[in-house]
Amino acid sequence: MKALATFAAVAVLSSASPPGFSEATPADQAQAAALSWLALVDAGDYAQSWVTAADHFESSIEQWQWVSRLSQVRRPLRGVKSRSVASVTFRPSSADAPDGEHFVIQFATSFRKMPAATETVTLLKNLDGRWRVSGYYIK
Repeated sequence: MKALATFAAVAVLSSASPPGFSEATPADQAQAAALSWLALVDAGDYAQSWVTAADHFESSIEQWQWVSRLSQVRRPLRGVKSRSVASVTFRPSSADAPDGEHFVIQFATSFRKMPAATETVTLLKNLDGRWRVSGYYIK
């Protein structure tokens, strides 16, 4: 019971913002969403990456197709050695994507079998108000 009370106190204290501290910006939120989604992909949980993607993404490709395609692309790369944000670009709308706010985040990524790659993750502000992945490319 004491551990539960301690946990509750820590949760309350950690949720309060210190004076002068601002909430995360939309760019920060989109970047965090991209990294969280990439963690699923890095772990080989391709099916879950489809489930957590934007509604538009899920309606554009069947889950089994996504898993198959991503397996073909990612498995030969043999895992991520390093990844850093190269650019974050906001787009209020895009001709080749559904209407809405988008962020395009490019990562400079080094894979074991591809030392210099660019991962591009496009995020869409989903109907639930959260940033969700709507596109993913490796070059």
